[in-house]
Amino acid sequence: MQRAAALVRRGCGPRTPSSWGRSQSSAAAEASAVLKVRPERSRRERILTLESMNPQVKAVEYAVRGPIVLKAGEIELELQRGIKKPFTEVIRANIGDAQAMGQQPITFLRQVMALCTYPNLLDSPSFPEDAKKRARRILQACGGNSLGSYSASQGVNCIREDVAAYITRRDGGVPADPDNIYLTTGASDGISTILKILVSGGGKSRTGVMIPIPQYPLYSAVISELDAIQVNYYLDEENCWALNVNELRRAVQEAKDHCDPKVLCIINPGNPTGQVQSRKCIEDVIHFAWEEKLFLLADEVYQDNVYSPDCRFHSFKKVLYEMGPEYSSNVELASFHSTSKGYMGECGYRGGYMEVINLHPEIKGQLVKLLSVRLCPPVSGQAAMDIVVNPPVAGEESFEQFSREKESVLGNLARKAKLTEDLFNQVPGIHCNPLQGAMYAFPRIFIPAKAVEAAQAHQMAPDMFYCMKLLEETGICVVPGSGFGQREGTYHFRMTILPPVEKLKTVLQKVKDFHINFLEKYA
Repeated sequence: MQRAAALVRRGCGPRTPSSWGRSQSSAAAEASAVLKVRPERSRRERILTLESMNPQVKAVEYAVRGPIVLKAGEIELELQRGIKKPFTEVIRANIGDAQAMGQQPITFLRQVMALCTYPNLLDSPSFPEDAKKRARRILQACGGNSLGSYSASQGVNCIREDVAAYITRRDGGVPADPDNIYLTTGASDGISTILKILVSGGGKSRTGVMIPIPQYPLYSAVISELDAIQVNYYLDEENCWALNVNELRRAVQEAKDHCDPKVLCIINPGNPTGQVQSRKCIEDVIHFAWEEKLFLLADEVYQDNVYSPDCRFHSFKKVLYEMGPEYSSNVELASFHSTSKGYMGECGYRGGYMEVINLHPEIKGQLVKLLSVRLCPPVSGQAAMDIVVNPPVAGEESFEQFSREKESVLGNLARKAKLTEDLFNQVPGIHCNPLQGAMYAFPRIFIPAKAVEAAQAHQMAPDMFYCMKLLEETGICVVPGSGFGQREGTYHFRMTILPPVEKLKTVLQKVKDFHINFLEKYA
């Protein structure tokens, strides 16, 4: 290559245009000949391929953003290019993203976040004093009085103190220690972190993690990533998705033949199933965990989302303490909350916390070490979490507006939950259990044998085939039940109830019409 370049450079100096052209032409020809003689290097094989990649990562599946959602994105691009469809928009009912569905942010939360993000606004008369007070407290606890600084790996101290005070209020005076609070990047980060530190062993000693079926796919994804053993226990669909301790016993006994069951995950209120556990059920679960020496994970991100008048949220932490010291001093429990759900719907801030109790002191040090590897959760998310746990109180300037907005969001969700349940249950071949809480419906759908055969021909699960057809014909994006797990021979889909009421009615009517046509087509 150097020789070729040198040949091209020959002839530098004053030349007539004609001699310059001939000289350059001959030099280029000689350079080309040199390059042709040189053997062409073959392309080096890629270091990272599907065969060489981490097999645990390849095993990860996350249905909520899986193939059906990728297809929805393709259809949206086609609509933008003017390609005609039997609908004008894709309605993404696949994920619990409240503000993407039109829910308005809580004013007070955004005011405090604005003040924290741009402190010059603290001098503005447009912001209420109680918002300024909270913003100043948060900023004073940040390095350089700025959200742009790192925090301690466990989180900003004053925010952890506010989380502990919130838990104490919520649980009727049961004490919470700020030192047991870990601020996280959404609840998902806390769940994956605690599972990472729990999984160990090999062969029959490999950690088994018990998860509900249906489950939120985060759990199966993290279990696959960590190469742990997934231990399924089935919720009782015939009894409003109740958790039965006898089913837990069956699952743990069968699992002991091939792994070491060490972790029990509970989602309350349920996702995707929407059930709210009774206090008696929680007591039974805690007793079972104590009996079987299981570490409890309580996913409580929907604790504000309880709609049924017959149901009430009970935290595992509160029930554990009220069961007495034999349990409260021994059962290891990690519970999780988030800014993403509830009435807030602040998914994008990625704010969350976990409270971990009865952790061995040496393991506590290991947990902090593990958290320090990722430095800290986003400080803006920590600030958002602080506003959730430290909202305006009676007598403060923003209290009335805050209460009005909160009650409006939760009231609308309750009405939409009942509307969804009622309309689904009017459709032949669809059955929907009561939506007691959370923000999803998980109806059971009848799929005819001919449709099952068609799905097999397309190498799809029957409910994936159903949901794909629903998307292609109506523009409605929902998640097949196979992505969450379900009993053999049953089919479901998960759909959020977050769209505005009129749009939700349209969605439900379209699903009804589609389902009736689907049954006729494959009868």
